[in-house]
This record gives sequence, structure tokens and C-alpha cells, in this order.
Amino acid sequence: MTKNAGSAVAIGIDIGTSGARAAAIDIDGTPVAFAASPFRSNDELRDPAAWWRRVKEAMEQLAATIDLHGVEGVAVDGTSGTVLSLNASGEATGSVLMYNEPCPDADVVARISRHAPDGATAVGANSGLARAIYLSLDREVDAIVHQADWILMKLGCPGRPSDENNALKSGFDLESQKWPAWIEAAGMDIASLPRVYRAGARIAQVSGYLSQLGVPASAWYHAGTTDGCASFLATGASAVGDAVTALGSTIVLKLASDQPINAPEFGVYSHRVGNFWLVGGASNSGGNVLRALIGDDRLTALTTAIDPNQPLGLGYYPLLRPGERFPINDPHYLPRLEPRPADDAAFFQGLLEGMTSIERLGYDRLRELGSPALRTLRTVGGGAQNPAWTAMRARAIGLEPLPAKSVEAAVGIATLVLANRDQHV
Repeated sequence: MTKNAGSAVAIGIDIGTSGARAAAIDIDGTPVAFAASPFRSNDELRDPAAWWRRVKEAMEQLAATIDLHGVEGVAVDGTSGTVLSLNASGEATGSVLMYNEPCPDADVVARISRHAPDGATAVGANSGLARAIYLSLDREVDAIVHQADWILMKLGCPGRPSDENNALKSGFDLESQKWPAWIEAAGMDIASLPRVYRAGARIAQVSGYLSQLGVPASAWYHAGTTDGCASFLATGASAVGDAVTALGSTIVLKLASDQPINAPEFGVYSHRVGNFWLVGGASNSGGNVLRALIGDDRLTALTTAIDPNQPLGLGYYPLLRPGERFPINDPHYLPRLEPRPADDAAFFQGLLEGMTSIERLGYDRLRELGSPALRTLRTVGGGAQNPAWTAMRARAIGLEPLPAKSVEAAVGIATLVLANRDQHV
């Protein structure tokens, strides 16, 4: 694609588990440019300085591909529940707790349990709130923000802005639209938390780093969302009953509902996006398990060696370490990876079957809790490209997965910007 190849209206930036991606879309929502900067090592996954380096690389690639003078808005999505600490200068201290890391302090978890009201979503060792309180205990810490918040700040957005989707797991109350008093009683200084906006809302006009790349001062920073919500929007799913499974490093289920469903005892929560609610949850199982136990270089060969129509029934629950979030919420839940067949292809098939069972149990759990029935199913993430896994899932869930309009969360967050481009401030 050459410079001036498309008229970009909105830019979405995704900072995820594999690196940073940036997408530009036109007024019709059609992608006109895309750029990516992968992490160079596993250490970069939890290094805020590396997140910013990769975002800058992706944005500079984008700016070299198209003119950005027509851009009207920019937003960022990040991994849900990942929090980091900032010093008094607004810079990252280096302390991070990722979305899949339980809070290491049982006393913090117990305090939250004592003060949280019934139905609160930010409870348990796997809550963003528990991680936030734990990081805030360091005397050098001045503020706690989410991954997407910090990247938006580095792009030039003033203050400490967040969105209600990322803030949900940190205790933000959607009904009252504020940080509730009970999280202060649990040990979280509310003054240390970001200001929360509706997902997609305009925050401030562009300045700083983005201006240097050619984004006009008339453009807006928009509040973002989580990577799971952004991936949902990217697929084209848009009606109640539409579901999206993200088969990335973890397994994330999202289902469009006409009402919120919050059941923290099962790791189920709801995000408000546009005119519907996204209900769902995230399992710790997924591609991270396959990467560690099989290796990326062997997945294609082993896929051709298995028969998805002949289930092995090994009964695996594939996790790398104890602890699960959804559809079972138990920080001590044990992996099941035995018996291990001598044949690596059979072991691989057993892992895929176990992950398929987790997905099916997840949608069954949502239905039990009052969600609408599945109308359509789309899939994103690296696992969506595996034909054997797709066949297993179609049989288990009873729906043939539809192709996604896009598989890039960066396109989804750009779509959210586009939907809010005419918002009055």
C-alpha cells in the first residue's frame, strides 16, 4: 500500500499478548492500513517500556503507509485486568500484574471479600482490583492504571483516562458511574485510580506524540475498551445472540445480550458496548498452553496427523499452572494433563478436545445464568485458523462458526471510534 492509498478516519491501537497492532479505517469502516510490531521476547509481555516501544513502531509504520491528516479519532484496547503502577511523574515503575496473574497477597483478597457487596464483579484473587491494591502498597506508587490507559497517556492524552470496560474488573460501578466507596475500605485509594469514561467516548483533542506523526489537532482521543470487546466488534457481530470466541493465548467468550449478567462466582461479567451488553468470561487455558507444551513450530504438522471426528476422550483440562477464571472460578484449580499418550499427535488432540470442552461449558454456563441462546458464532485468534479444532468446536457447540469480518482487535477499537465520531461534547 502506498502513501495516500486510503482516507483514514479512525485509528485503533491494540496492545495484546503478542505485541502491538495499529489499524486505520475509512468512513465505511473498511481497513485502509495495518501495521504490527511483535514482542521480541517473553520478557516484553510484562514490560511497560516494551509495550510503548512496540506501539510507537506500529504507529510509525502506519504513518509511513498513509497520510494521517484526515484522522478524526484514536483509541486503544489492552488486555483485560492487566494493571501497572505509576510514579508521581506519571511514568511506569516497572511493576505489573498481568491479566492471568492472581494477586499474590491473600490478605488483600480477604479484605475485598469482607467489603464487597453481593454481586460485585471485582472480587477474588483474579480481579483487577486485587492486583491494583497489591501494587498500590508500594510507597513509591502514586497511581494505578490499566494497560490501555497508560498507552493512551503515552500517546499524549492528558490526565489518567480509562474506560468502563477496563475499569470494571477494578471495581468501577456501572450503575452509579463512579468508583464505589467500598473499594476504598478494601484498601484502594480512589484518588490513585484513573478517571473513567464510557467506552468510545471523546476525552480530549490530540496533542503530543500523535501530532508529531501527522494526526491533526482537531482529532480526538477516545476512551478505549478491552482486547476481548475490541475483538468482538472487529468480527461484525452486532446483534443479541451473536457470540465470538477468541482463541488466543487464552480462551475468551463474548455473547451479545439485551441485559447484563454478572456472576463473579463463575467468573462471568458484563461490559456495556454500544446498544448491548457483552457477557462472558476468560479461561486461562488456550494458546499459551499449546505454545508451552507443543511449540508453535509443530502445530501445523500435528494438526494434519489427527482425526477430529474420532474423539480420544482423555478428559484434559489444559492449564499451565493451578488457577482458573472461567467457566470455573478457582485460583487453585488444578490442570488435568494425564494420562499423556506416547504419540505427540494424540496428546495434541487431547489438548484441543479439552479446550473445546471448556468453550462448550462456558456457553452452557452463560445460558444457565440467563443469557440469550447462541444465534451465530464467530472466532478470532490464532486458533481460528486450525481446521481440526474448528471441526471439534462445531460438533460440540452445534453451530458452524461464521467467518469474521476482521480478526484484528485494532480494527474493532477503530470501529468503536468511528461509531462515536459525531458525539457531542
